Amino acid sequence: MPKIEGAEGLPQSSAGEEFQKLVDIMARLRAPDGCPWDREQTLESLRGFLLEETYEVLDAIDRADHEGLRGEIGDLLFEGVFLAQIEADESRFTVADSLRHVARKLIRRHPHVFAAASDVNTPGQVLQQWEQIKAAEQQSKGEKQALLAGVPRAMPSLARANEIGTRVAAVGFDWAKTDDVIAKIEEEVAELRDAAAHESHARAEEEMGDLLFSIANLARKLGIEPESALRKANEKFTTRFTALEGIFDERGQSIHDATLEEMEAVWQQVK
Repeated sequence: MPKIEGAEGLPQSSAGEEFQKLVDIMARLRAPDGCPWDREQTLESLRGFLLEETYEVLDAIDRADHEGLRGEIGDLLFEGVFLAQIEADESRFTVADSLRHVARKLIRRHPHVFAAASDVNTPGQVLQQWEQIKAAEQQSKGEKQALLAGVPRAMPSLARANEIGTRVAAVGFDWAKTDDVIAKIEEEVAELRDAAAHESHARAEEEMGDLLFSIANLARKLGIEPESALRKANEKFTTRFTALEGIFDERGQSIHDATLEEMEAVWQQVK
C-alpha cells in the first residue's frame, strides 16, 4: 500500500499513532508538573468548550470548509480525550476503555455488516434493527429503559425533537407518508391561530410547541436535519439584512428612521 502524503508533504502516520500522540500530550498537560490551566479543569468546566467545538464543526460543515473541518474535527477529538483523561486521573476509566466500548457497540449493532447475511438493506431497516438490538442489550442486563429516556435533555430543542421522532419511528410509530405530516402542521397552525386569538398565552405557547415539533418531524421525513436547516436560514437572513442596512447607509439614511414600506422595498431588492 503506497504511503499517503500529509499536508506538510511528509509521510502520513497512522490514525492510531496520531491518536496515541494526542493522548500522551493530554496526559503530560495534566501531569503534576504540567499546565496549571489544564490541571484545574473539571468535567463541568469543559462543557462550554465541548459545545463550542461542536458548533465550530457544524459551522465548517455548513460552509463546506473542508480545510477548516480538518482542524475542527481535531479540536473536537481533543475535548473527548481531555474528558477521558480527567476520568483516568480519578481511576474511573481510560480513553482506551471508551474506544473499546464504542467499537464493540458498533460491531454488535451492525450484524448485517459484521455477522451473517441479513435482509437489512435500507437506512430505515438499519435504524429499526439498531433499536431492537439496543433494547435486547438492556433487557439482558436487567436495565429496562424507556425508549426516549436516553435522549439528552441538554440537546437544543429542535435537534431533540428530531431525535425523538427518529427513535419512535424506528419502532414503527410514525406517519405513513410526508403528506400526513404536512396535514398535521396545517392542523397545528389552525390551532395556534385560534389560541393566539382567543386563549391564554400559555395555551398559545403550547400550540407553538406542537407546531415546532411537527415541523421537526416533517424535516425528518424529508431527510433534512432541522438544526442545520435553521442555521442556514438564520445565516441567509443575517446576510440579507446586513446588505439592507448597507444600502440605507449608502443613502445616508439611518435604518432606525426608515419606514416598514421602505425597508420592505429594499429587502426585495436585496433578495
